[in-house]
Amino acid sequence: MRPIYLIITCFICCAQLVWAQDSLLQKSKEIPQKYYSAVQHKADALNRQLTARTEKALNRLAKYEEKMKKKLMKVDSSQAKALFNESQQKFTSFKDKLKAKTDKIPGKNILTNTPGVDSLFNTLNFLKQGNDKLPQLNSSLRSVTALQDKLAILNEAKAFIQQRRQLLNAQLGKFPELAGNLKGINKEAYYYTQQVKELKEAFSDKKKIEKKALEIAQKIPAYNDFMAKHSYLASLLGSNLGGGGEAPNLEGLQTRAQVEQLIQQRLGSGPNASQAVSQSMAEARAKMNELKSKFPDLDNAGEMPNFKPNEMKSKRFLQRLEYGGNIQFARNTSFYPTTSDIAGQIGYKFHKNGVAGVGASYKLGLGQGFNKIAISSEGLGLRSFVDWKLKNTFFLNGGYEQNYQPVHINPSVPNAEMWTSSALLGIKKKYKVSAKMKGDVSLLFDFLYNSHVPRTDPVKLRMGYNF
Repeated sequence: MRPIYLIITCFICCAQLVWAQDSLLQKSKEIPQKYYSAVQHKADALNRQLTARTEKALNRLAKYEEKMKKKLMKVDSSQAKALFNESQQKFTSFKDKLKAKTDKIPGKNILTNTPGVDSLFNTLNFLKQGNDKLPQLNSSLRSVTALQDKLAILNEAKAFIQQRRQLLNAQLGKFPELAGNLKGINKEAYYYTQQVKELKEAFSDKKKIEKKALEIAQKIPAYNDFMAKHSYLASLLGSNLGGGGEAPNLEGLQTRAQVEQLIQQRLGSGPNASQAVSQSMAEARAKMNELKSKFPDLDNAGEMPNFKPNEMKSKRFLQRLEYGGNIQFARNTSFYPTTSDIAGQIGYKFHKNGVAGVGASYKLGLGQGFNKIAISSEGLGLRSFVDWKLKNTFFLNGGYEQNYQPVHINPSVPNAEMWTSSALLGIKKKYKVSAKMKGDVSLLFDFLYNSHVPRTDPVKLRMGYNF
């Protein structure tokens, strides 16, 4: 009878396996097709951005080192050859790796300890089990695999750049003629590291289509187990973090007892020893927290800058742009109707406290009052502006403008000007509207109002927004 039980058991297991595969296939078909194209586009874009930024950093660092080599050859030729003869080949090697195309099989790559990329890689690998012949899925997985290859090269390049920075500062810091080049290397290495980190963080932000696909995948019972088993931490420990499987490989890691024994050997076993250890740990923790507060974006102490960094230098051009607009009303006079200036503007954040930009406005006529409302076109304006943070949410705002508004109500004014200039200066108050939008109110004084013919109001009140 035992063979019969064995056959029945095997039949049940096979049926469960087939049912699980059918369930996975059915759920994977619910994933929107746009998800795969969105993932592919996102991975390819990050790949291009990382490649361009790394090539730019390598080229700049290579030029700095070439200049330093020429200067050092005049002082110490032997040290110059020892420090720089092989570095140019290393720079070229990394640039060649960035341009090379790999032929690795999608889904067979090594995880890179970049959460957004690794999570996406595992999700696509899981979905492939149920629908491995879907062209869009294979294309997106191929793009993510190529991105992982690029990240592995970037990790090597980043480590090389930091090593070169530390070596050159240690060996050549005593030469005053090389101080400018060393400063340039330090800045380039620091800003490169920060910009790569920001690009990775932007990649980790999930779009709406990605969140929807993830919600569908999480409804599959085997998804969480698969993600835990194939996570980066599981690959390091050689274990299934979701439960079951072989025990974690902790070889080489010190146990608590070993750490305590080492402390006793160094400091003794008395109460004073424990107090000394606690005090030292508290001081070290306080020092680390202080450093983290000053440089929250650093991955390790080796990236600590020896200069005061400008946090905007690591931002890309598009990340520095601010879009917005404002509206301003002017009362009616015997020369002009009531007008509403509707403006749009774009600003460039050149400093963490400062924004400069340009804009344009349209003058909409509203008539001579509530009894004589009439919509008309009254002109246009060209603007430039600068905002500088004073304190908290208060900013100093100034700018130069050219406004076109012909006089047509009372055209008999002698020497009437259609184009007038304005030099504005005042205070702006900003406030938060939502996570992506801010509002502002500006009170400005026009220092050229007295030269306008006919004369205009000297004080401008504007209400605006930016995002």
